[in-house]
Order: sequence, then structure tokens, then C-alpha cells
Amino acid sequence: MIAIAEKKLQANLPEYIIYMYQMEDLIRAYDFNLADIRQYVISHYPVSDEEKLATERWFSHLSEMMKVEGVNKTGHLSMIQKHVDTLAVTHWQLLKEDQTYYQIYHKAKPHIIQMIMDANGEDIGNEIQICINGVYGFLLAKLRSRDIPKGYGEAIETFGDVLSYLNLSLKGKEN
Repeated sequence: MIAIAEKKLQANLPEYIIYMYQMEDLIRAYDFNLADIRQYVISHYPVSDEEKLATERWFSHLSEMMKVEGVNKTGHLSMIQKHVDTLAVTHWQLLKEDQTYYQIYHKAKPHIIQMIMDANGEDIGNEIQICINGVYGFLLAKLRSRDIPKGYGEAIETFGDVLSYLNLSLKGKEN
């Protein structure tokens, strides 16, 4: 699980963020009980005993950080949210200078506005946070075999396009 997180962090920042949101929710689902996480999750993971021990330490570290930062019930770790901020800064920069990105974003914008309206005044974050939450919510709904509201699939596709372009832009800056 650590290796997956590290690969995603290097290859695809939005996927890393969503994966880490899943890990936070997994910890919450097991009510921060590391013995249960070890028994029901880690023990079934096809890696060496050494890697299982490292994974358990990783979950322990994430759990402690979540408690310290007060994200036991909701919210996300600041180390993960820094990556959302990186994507948001890239988003605002690209809107000013990249016509292709602007066109991709323009397709997502009505869906972002709809999400804001559906939130009924609740602060749901910046536009990139909304895209990430939309994709993550869609994945959770699929995992739970819940019905996907009409039009939501199109919204998620446009959110994915925005996030993919941002990731490609960031990867281009690294090279």
C-alpha cells in the first residue's frame, strides 16, 4: 500500500490524493483500530512480512497524524491538502496562459457551479477540490453499487479531464 501511494505520488498527483483519501476513510472505517486493519486489510495484502510490517507502521503514522490534526471524523491531512493546493495554483496559472486548458476547464465549469449550488452554502473548497471530491464521490458510489444521478457521469468525465491536464502540466514542469 505504501508502494502504491509512492508510485501514484510520482506518476499522477490527483490519483495519489484520491488514494490517500481512501486510506483516511479506511482508517476511519476501522475506527483507528490498527489491530483490525492488520487483521482484515494488511494480512491479506500479497507482500512480504517485512512489507506488511512497514505498511502497519505507515497506517499507524497516518492514524496519529489524523488524530493530531483533528481529522478523525471528516477532513483530510494537511500533507495531502498541500498537493490539492499545488494543483489549484497550477489551475489558476494555466487559466491565464494555456488556451487548451481553458477549453477543458470551460467544459467542467457548469458542473463545478452545479456542485457549488448543490452544497447549499456549505464551503466545499476551491474548484480543484470540487473536481477531486466529485471523482472520489463517484468512485465511492460505484464501490457501494449506488445509483449515479443523471448527468453526474458527464460531470465526472470533465473533472477527470481537468485533473489529467493539470497532472500532465505538472509532469511537464518536472522534466
